[in-house]
Amino acid sequence: LNNLKSLKLNSVPSKEIKVYHNQIDKNNVVTRSCVDVNLIKKLHEKYHDKALNILKTLSPEKAKIYDYSDFEIIETGKDYKFPIHDDTPNKLLSGVIYLYPKKNVGTIFYKNKYGDNKKEIEWKENRGVFFSRIERESWHSFRGDGNSNRVALVYNLNTLKIREVYNIEKKNYYIGMLRWKINPYLLRF
Repeated sequence: LNNLKSLKLNSVPSKEIKVYHNQIDKNNVVTRSCVDVNLIKKLHEKYHDKALNILKTLSPEKAKIYDYSDFEIIETGKDYKFPIHDDTPNKLLSGVIYLYPKKNVGTIFYKNKYGDNKKEIEWKENRGVFFSRIERESWHSFRGDGNSNRVALVYNLNTLKIREVYNIEKKNYYIGMLRWKINPYLLRF
């Protein structure tokens, strides 16, 4: 936790977000890194089995198609709001670990894309929330609290086998892929 909290990040304006991408595959090869490679390897070594066991509990079939992990540091500006969304199909397991500050807005889950039945996982340093996405069902969002930027580690277990994700979820691959491709454009409005 202290290593992650001590990272030197660029200043993020209040209404913006910055994502620092870091990836490691199942052969322990870091393919791109904005954080020290040794820290990424240490995180992977220490937490991969735990994350994979969470995925096996939530969705045993998805655990079989794991390919690589993301360790993203995300700084959210104090006034930034990310819209309600469900994760992309490559994300088998999504985890958010709150790094700092001591108080902010946590991850907010909803029954649907309209924001019904809102439930927030309260922000607390070093608290994490993990979930396995399901197309058009795992709706969530996040935002700053208006007082200070929020910094979180987002730890995802991912796959390259997108068609298999849709088969496991019993969802239509073609509709899902179309939705995945146009979502960045839809989120702008």
